[in-house]
Amino acid sequence: MHAIELENAVKTYQIGDVTTHALDGVSLSIDEGEFTALVGPSGSGKTTMLQLMGCLDRPNSGVVKIGGQDVTSLKANPRADLRREKIGFIFQFFALVPVLTAYENVELPLLLNGVKPKERKERAMELLDAVGLADRIKHRPDQLSGGEQQRVAIARALAPNPLMVLADEPTANLDTENGKQAMEIMERLNQDTGTAFVFATHDPRVVAYAHRVIELQDGRVVSNGKSAQGGPQ
Repeated sequence: MHAIELENAVKTYQIGDVTTHALDGVSLSIDEGEFTALVGPSGSGKTTMLQLMGCLDRPNSGVVKIGGQDVTSLKANPRADLRREKIGFIFQFFALVPVLTAYENVELPLLLNGVKPKERKERAMELLDAVGLADRIKHRPDQLSGGEQQRVAIARALAPNPLMVLADEPTANLDTENGKQAMEIMERLNQDTGTAFVFATHDPRVVAYAHRVIELQDGRVVSNGKSAQGGPQ
């Protein structure tokens, strides 16, 4: 089953008299359980594609499907429901709630989805243990290192058991060792859960772990291949 499908997706931005084609008729699909990197120079369309995949924006024309469901014309509330239930997000700057502990940050999406307290606790603790932070559950973001904050963000993204996780430059604010740890954790969780991961990145460390690399240039897919295996080559 496809986690995400784009069919002839076009996205343009108008600034004065200038029309910019951020995506120019892109068609592709990413299956459940894939571990995929979107690469390309600045302005190639990576972020725009991630926004369409995450139901954060709509194409000017074409179709976007998530889990086989056409989401192109969904209104605001159904789109928000779909994002909350089926899509996890990991950001460059972590985007944790500063007044919440690590445990509370991971619990938050479960709370918003109406999960019962016992199940919330079990799920949050399971994920924090999986990212190596079982002993840091009561720490707030400002009491955690950058690498630890990103691991909390990874656990939070996976908390609702989403169909896919979208990550925008997830290693950009991490040093080499923490970036390596984050990628190894995400690759392991991808294999353990079957959740698809899609990364928009400039970082060769991320590309080295990807099982598939989609290259964009000027809003078009110019390369769409799979490596034999993940991990640094």
